[in-house]
Amino acid sequence: MSAPVDVPVGVGARAPWQTLVAAVVVLAGAGLAVRHWPVLDAGADQLVVADRGWLSLAALLAVLTWAGAALALQGAVREALPAGRLVAAQFAASAANHVLPAGLGAGAVNLRFLTRCGLAPGRAATALAVRGAAGAVVRVGLVAGLAVACPGVLRVPSVGGTRLLVGAGVAGAALAAAAVAVLIGRRAGQPARLRRAAARAVADVRAVHANPARAAALWGGSLVFALLHTGVVVAVVRALDLSLPVGQVGLAYLAASSAAVLLPTPGGLGSLDAALAWALTAAGASAQESVSVVIGYRLLTVWVPLVPGLLVLGGLVRTRVL
Repeated sequence: MSAPVDVPVGVGARAPWQTLVAAVVVLAGAGLAVRHWPVLDAGADQLVVADRGWLSLAALLAVLTWAGAALALQGAVREALPAGRLVAAQFAASAANHVLPAGLGAGAVNLRFLTRCGLAPGRAATALAVRGAAGAVVRVGLVAGLAVACPGVLRVPSVGGTRLLVGAGVAGAALAAAAVAVLIGRRAGQPARLRRAAARAVADVRAVHANPARAAALWGGSLVFALLHTGVVVAVVRALDLSLPVGQVGLAYLAASSAAVLLPTPGGLGSLDAALAWALTAAGASAQESVSVVIGYRLLTVWVPLVPGLLVLGGLVRTRVL
């Protein structure tokens, strides 16, 4: 008789919910793809006659965006993270980001990944906040530089559009203030713990910037990530043989992606699409050409990698990397 095999305590209890999570995310992605099937079909028709060389370059740049995101996240923490799993987690996070609104999917995946790597939840949240802030600063800097280099591309929208953007910004600020107020209210009875948490966060930020390699990874990765996404749009424009200057296309994308943050849709679906189409039209493209560019960009950055990304997410959950 063979010796009984020991089963680690808790494995059987954890496997069902991990399998359930994997199945739910895959089904959610499939449902999202079915819902937007007309967009996929139209995009495929538009890209059939596009230049294959430029499309291949756009696809390569889209793949490299996950490496850029991984580099920036590594720069936001003092500890060395496992490189392979870090890149895989960014691939999975990008897919999850298109299922949940306002970056919640990517944030949840990365928060879980960092805690599984041994970081305390507070330090993991600080790292994500630092990376997000670095990305925002980089985008603002790029938009400002390109706006000076390409004057007249960004036009002020109509009064109604301006009021809508201002209202969205005020609403976002109000929600953020409310969240901070709730957090402070919950911690009101624990000022010492709040001070310790703030001190740890400041110490982490200082430690990252005191390490030249980490600071270079944080800011360099954030810059590379933004430039790679911009490069995807530029390559799609070239694949469709549109005569738009590179600087104007880059400015259109960076401004549109920054404005889309005001509308918390999953992965910017809808909000980024409309903003990018409007910005490309303002840069000189026709409405039909702008829509074609948006469809091509979305196919390469969202729809083609969506199901593989969700499968990777499910695999990372099952293997307890997440």
